[in-house]
Amino acid sequence: MAPASLKITTCLWFDGQAEEAANFYTSIFPNSKITAIKRYLEAGREIHGREPGSVMVVEFDLDGHHFVGLNGGPQFKFNEAVSFQIDCADQDEVDYYWSKLGEGGDPAKQECGWIADKFGVSWQVVPKVLKEMISSEDKAAAERATMAMMKMNKMNIAELEAAFKG
Repeated sequence: MAPASLKITTCLWFDGQAEEAANFYTSIFPNSKITAIKRYLEAGREIHGREPGSVMVVEFDLDGHHFVGLNGGPQFKFNEAVSFQIDCADQDEVDYYWSKLGEGGDPAKQECGWIADKFGVSWQVVPKVLKEMISSEDKAAAERATMAMMKMNKMNIAELEAAFKG
């Protein structure tokens, strides 16, 4: 059995942009802040190859979710296999997060509510109502909403609702 104090933290691997990314994300999400910055030391330099004093780890919270940004190097890149889902209450929230997270991101990586930010991290900007629509007992309506969603880049709640209603 897991201990009651177990806490799972998402670690994001960057190639030198961990602090920039943490500042970017904390400027977008409410109730967010950088909680710690740890720097590389001379110890282990033959392994990590980083300049002593440069940022190694940035810890930050995004509206109650704890993250660690690690400046680990160029070995690994982000891809769509892992994404962070943002449940949006309305179109204003969808528009806000889509706009903010998309600044400097790759437009080719925008579809079905997915958007990759300028660091390559994938986000799903999803209206809460879409989840209700696609899990509806009315299978024909759920199918119409799903088909409408599949044709969208950024989610449009009015168009999803119109498709759902038929």
